[in-house]
Amino acid sequence: MHNLHPIKQLPTRERVALALRKAIFSQDVKEGDILTLEATAEKLGVSMTPVREAFQILARDGFLELRPNKGAVVLGVQGSLIQDHYELRAILESAACRLICEKGADLSDIIAAHEASFKSLQGPDPREYSNWNQRFHLAIWAACGNGRLRSMAAELWSGLSVGIDTSAVEFTQLSLQDHTAILEALQAGDAEQAGQRMYVHVIRSTEEMLALCRPSVPCGG
Repeated sequence: MHNLHPIKQLPTRERVALALRKAIFSQDVKEGDILTLEATAEKLGVSMTPVREAFQILARDGFLELRPNKGAVVLGVQGSLIQDHYELRAILESAACRLICEKGADLSDIIAAHEASFKSLQGPDPREYSNWNQRFHLAIWAACGNGRLRSMAAELWSGLSVGIDTSAVEFTQLSLQDHTAILEALQAGDAEQAGQRMYVHVIRSTEEMLALCRPSVPCGG
């Protein structure tokens, strides 16, 4: 068992954006709802600065419309936005895997996160896998040695599918299988296989996210 080295968590603004994005996907926050800086910051237990930055991130991605001095209006979910998002993530993260192989980078943090994620699914709360899934990807971005790629990947990160418990279990099993295949390619130093496996892994998440909005949210265009 490898010792798990410290891995930086996503910046607060990214964690706030992730929480809001999940709420929008699961429709805990609905299209047309108005979000204020003060109420959102209080509910999430953070200051207003990362909330303001998170609003800007989600506005850029098409989930919110900013209103001067009035917070933001929720625009809901569009299928094309999800597809664009995951396509870009797939390109960036597959490139990260190729860079790792080309540079012969240290894999210890990636291995440790993978082993911990496997154990999490056998523990009392399988939902803990979400945290280790994040750390696995964070470790890959860090290992690739490209700070700009790492920053862009962090901005795009959207986490596991949410809101559908039955599919979440299936998703985590598939996710772990993908991670195992990616890690094996990284350990073999096979840049092409590592990149391709990561690309397929991220693109698979597109269907998971689209499934969330099909029952009740228009996902056209």
